[in-house]
Amino acid sequence: MSCGEPHETDCSEVLDHLYEFLDHEMPDSDCTKFEVHFEECSPCLEKYGLEQAVKKLVKRCCGSDDVPTDLRAKVMGRIDLIRAGHLVPEQDITASAPATPAPQE
Repeated sequence: MSCGEPHETDCSEVLDHLYEFLDHEMPDSDCTKFEVHFEECSPCLEKYGLEQAVKKLVKRCCGSDDVPTDLRAKVMGRIDLIRAGHLVPEQDITASAPATPAPQE
């Protein structure tokens, strides 16, 4: 996604790191760059607003649910692998998911 206008910070960079911005997981200098970009780029600002609304909705609806310790450990382990540059096979992710029963006719 791009608005077609040149920006100091490219739209693709902003969108690639949008969740880091939303979760306050980036340095202040990068946050400032993103804020300037949102002031200049309405498509990215719209995407930011949408993702922010979804995040608030999920927090409101699911924020009090307890996460099983083993699930949290698996997710954090996969995040660490991805951050380290290791690919996580898709079958790994789905292999631990519970099977859905076939619909009865």
